[in-house]
Amino acid sequence: MYTVLVCDDEKDIVSALKIYLTADGYEVLTAYNGEQALEIIETQTVHLVLMDIMMPVTDGITALTRIREKHNMPVIFTTAKSEDNDIILGLNLGADDYITKPFNPVELLARVRSQLRRYTLLGANPAADEVIRIGTVEINDAAKSVAVDGEQVSLTPTEYEILRLLAANSGKVFSPSEIYRRVWNDEPYGADSTVAVHIRHLREKIEINPAKPRYIKVVWGQGYKVEK
Repeated sequence: MYTVLVCDDEKDIVSALKIYLTADGYEVLTAYNGEQALEIIETQTVHLVLMDIMMPVTDGITALTRIREKHNMPVIFTTAKSEDNDIILGLNLGADDYITKPFNPVELLARVRSQLRRYTLLGANPAADEVIRIGTVEINDAAKSVAVDGEQVSLTPTEYEILRLLAANSGKVFSPSEIYRRVWNDEPYGADSTVAVHIRHLREKIEINPAKPRYIKVVWGQGYKVEK
């Protein structure tokens, strides 16, 4: 059974989400600000976090920053704001997905399942000993790990899945919509900006000079590819 941490300062929302998630078979932990969420993550097993951005004591953005210092479980923001700046800021700091309030419970549960599937599997039935190499980057799909020049780098589940998709199909160009469908398993609404943020994070982690990438290339007007 997977454990989902729900963090929101609105108790009615927390209660509703707990009902939906429990009915779907998840164990649910609850918090009402970012500080409480951080304490729970440090003391209990959490597989996914649903977190509001605007909260008292410690907001979602600050909490996410501290989570990513140690943990790579999926984090989905639930936010009342739909402005691009809030969404992009969350993705920049390592959020895996977002959903705006008021949200459709069916859609939210689908996003939870999708993120947990990537977190636990991170690939579609790959061979257990599969290792993908692109230059000095090594992707060990059995261990779900990535190393650059022999040094391990920490990727979020979404970043890992994007990198594996591109690296396993080196030379092939994927549009942002194609990447979004394959990685998020959802319709590609807002795909361009969402994918671009994750690509930028990947470059920062695996490229010597992210401004002049060796591996993850943009094909203007078409999408992204990993060089053979």
